[in-house]
Amino acid sequence: MPKLIVTLRDGEEREITGEAGLSVMEVIRDAGIDEILALCGGCCSCATCHIHVDPAFADKLSPISEDENDLLDSSSSRDEYSRLSCQVPFDASLDGLRVRIAEED
Repeated sequence: MPKLIVTLRDGEEREITGEAGLSVMEVIRDAGIDEILALCGGCCSCATCHIHVDPAFADKLSPISEDENDLLDSSSSRDEYSRLSCQVPFDASLDGLRVRIAEED
């Protein structure tokens, strides 16, 4: 299974594996990391699963949708590598993906 490297808010780094076909949010949640709230359950209607993607992987992700972009605008910690983890499909092409969980707004 592909690996995902997650940096928690306190700087701790965790390497987890995830099932292809899940979203990055689901992989993080299934690993027991509770810093991703995902209040909407992954339907792109909140921004509680905000992550920052390693720039080396940014071009490998699907383009950001208008809805995702609008939701990220509400975050004070948004940057050019911000994404909603529920909107990032995880598969073997993203093996080794590094993400950092965004600060809570």
